[in-house]
Amino acid sequence: MTNDKKISCNYVSKVYGEHSEKALEYSDSGISQEEFQKTTGHVLAVKDISFDVSKGETFVVMGLSGSGKSTLVRCISRLVEPTRGMVLVDGENILEMSDKDLIEMRRHKMSMVFQHFGLFPHRSVIHNVSYGLEIRGVQKSARLEKAREVLELVGLDGWEEYFPEELSGGMQQRVGLARALAVDPEILLFDEPFSALDPLIRREMQDELLRIQELMQKTIIFITHDFLEALKMGDRIAIMKGGEFIQTGRPEDLVLRPADDYVRKFTEDVPRAKVLTTKAIMKPCEMIVNETDQYPGIESKLLEKNCEFVFVLDRTGAFLGIISRQHLHESRDSNLGLSNLVSNRSYVASSTSTMDDLLKRAAATDEPIAIVDDSKKLVGYVDRACLLSALVH
Repeated sequence: MTNDKKISCNYVSKVYGEHSEKALEYSDSGISQEEFQKTTGHVLAVKDISFDVSKGETFVVMGLSGSGKSTLVRCISRLVEPTRGMVLVDGENILEMSDKDLIEMRRHKMSMVFQHFGLFPHRSVIHNVSYGLEIRGVQKSARLEKAREVLELVGLDGWEEYFPEELSGGMQQRVGLARALAVDPEILLFDEPFSALDPLIRREMQDELLRIQELMQKTIIFITHDFLEALKMGDRIAIMKGGEFIQTGRPEDLVLRPADDYVRKFTEDVPRAKVLTTKAIMKPCEMIVNETDQYPGIESKLLEKNCEFVFVLDRTGAFLGIISRQHLHESRDSNLGLSNLVSNRSYVASSTSTMDDLLKRAAATDEPIAIVDDSKKLVGYVDRACLLSALVH
């Protein structure tokens, strides 16, 4: 994921009713959805929503029925016309696009996957998948080749000549996903795509989309009413209620620091070990030394800080290993360099690892587990105490 803004929504609002723009003025006084409807006779579906989505990010909007989440995603694609606000894609306000430019954007840059698959019953799988390329005017051989490629990507190679009615619900949804991917869009919009599926198939489709996203790094906005699905799928999550965002953040932010009781209720039954990353719970390393440092100074600092372990870096600054205070003391007359004393059993984890990944490691060693970033630089540590503390709070 990069920091490049791919999508920016600025104060997007949607009111349903005959005099929507006039009615929207009442929302600025801070009244609720219910009060707004009673006062104006209009429905305030989305109210002043602002957020950015970075290139390659999966941004999840989670809310219960009637929260406005599906209306919001349709405003982003202009299937629904916002009453107020701006929707920027690569810096261009799509609300100012002509019909021709909007059609071109939908054909080339943005694809949408719905809860109901919307497949053509009279077309075979491969001709459903290649439909977007067909309306672009791509030659038949080229579009069928691309369709076969994405069908293999979603695990449906061999099913090209079947018809939708011959497929299970999960397979039909894979066809819908393949159809969206076939046009190679930069942006994918998902409106509760898996909610009609059985739980087991739903998990398989979630895993499939995560696998594909790892490979393709699309910019995704994903709508769901299921908090566990939001936690699994999202780099960031927005909790929506009454047409507004209540809280936006990374999954661990919502679990550790819910903004109010509404968000807290969603987090109560969350399996924390599967959600919280080491970055969210790790501690700073108090004693970090270089492999060229001398014993006496290290030992005295360990005693002064009452630390049981020291973290050792190599000459390039990368993490090398851990030495216990006892081992350092026992080896002070051995003339061995620090690099020879580091524990061969030192456990290392990424800052994006979940607690679930670390629990077995923590059970196997008395040492802390070093946390490193992508360049192998030491960024912190976790131990049994902080793992247990995060589990019970």
